[in-house]
Amino acid sequence: MYNSYYSMSVPYYYGYSRQGTMTYKSLEEALRLIRQSVEGEREDELFYDYLISVAPSQEEKDIITSIRNDERKHNRMFRSIYQGLTGQTIPAPDQVEFEKPKTYIDGIRKALFGELSAVERYRDIRAGLQSRYYRDMVFEILTDELKHATKYNYILDLDTRRLIGK
Repeated sequence: MYNSYYSMSVPYYYGYSRQGTMTYKSLEEALRLIRQSVEGEREDELFYDYLISVAPSQEEKDIITSIRNDERKHNRMFRSIYQGLTGQTIPAPDQVEFEKPKTYIDGIRKALFGELSAVERYRDIRAGLQSRYYRDMVFEILTDELKHATKYNYILDLDTRRLIGK
């Protein structure tokens, strides 16, 4: 019997890998997105350090510190994937500055939506990788990003409750 699922999914692939497996996104796009993600690492680190410094409670400082540490791990993983696929390293930027948010809560909101944006970008990276090993690494990063978004929602809830006195 004809399966319409397969006919619907075929238009979305970009091509075949060297091993002959069908890919949803291209390896070139995945590599470009990895490079883009890694190049912003220093700015992200400055942003997280700022949030930690202004967090109103030790609990929030600990949560953001754990997220920052995961992000450091993600950058090492993406650098490893990039080097494994290209034989090249991604250079660190020379001069980096970041824009301080107007308030701590604005910073938390920015971080939350940054995590959700990263999920979309990393999903495209994963789709362009042929190696199950690298795809599994990106899956770990993706699930961490979802966990981070949940933690930022928790922080927003804490601060909202603090503001309204509950």
